[in-house]
Order: sequence, then structure tokens, then C-alpha cells
Amino acid sequence: MTARPAHRSAAPETPGRAGGAPAGTHAAGPPAPSPQGAAPTGSPGSTAPAALPAAGTLPAGVDPKAPPVEDVIVTTRTGYHVLRFVETTFDSSVFLHLWLDRSTGNLALARLRMRELAERLVLV
Repeated sequence: MTARPAHRSAAPETPGRAGGAPAGTHAAGPPAPSPQGAAPTGSPGSTAPAALPAAGTLPAGVDPKAPPVEDVIVTTRTGYHVLRFVETTFDSSVFLHLWLDRSTGNLALARLRMRELAERLVLV
């Protein structure tokens, strides 16, 4: 048997890296964790989108004529305040306000009914 020399990477050594490791390697162990424990973008556990839409454009499947806000929900210790914005033919802001008791109200059903009511409501 003959002894072979250890194989070295052809990548240039980077000064300041532990052990003079080539660029792109982690000679000192795994990379440092992201701030506040978040997974880095692009990692298998990341939930960040791969690409963001350009500024001023809407994501696919979003109606450009739809209002930017559908409902505003304010929660208190005893209830919910739901504000539903209504589109009008004239230049003004109109909204419906609903107060629900937190112990007996159904927030999901109330939002659906308010949406139906706002669609049937005609303001001229």
C-alpha cells in the first residue's frame, strides 16, 4: 500500500476563517442562528415566499377593483366591533358597524351576513 497525499480543495483560502477554510464552507460548525430564532430565508423550514411581487402590483388571484380593506375587527374583553366598508357610487366613505357579544356571538357568521347585507345595500 502506498500513502496518498491529503486532497485539498482548489478553492482559494479566505483569510479570517477558522483554519483557513475555503470560501463557502463552515469550518467552525453550523451557521449562527438567525435573529430572534427565525429560520433564514430559503431554508427548508422557512415560510417566506420565494419571490415578492413588484411594488404597486397585486398578487395573483386578487381582484384589483376590490377595496383594500374588507373588515376591521376590534376585540374587547366583552365583545367584538366589526366595521364593514360599503362601496358607493358617490365619493364618500360608508361603513356598517356591528357589535357582537363575545360569549354568544358568532364572529365568522356575522362577517358573512354583513358581507351579504353590504352587497344588497344600494346607496344612491
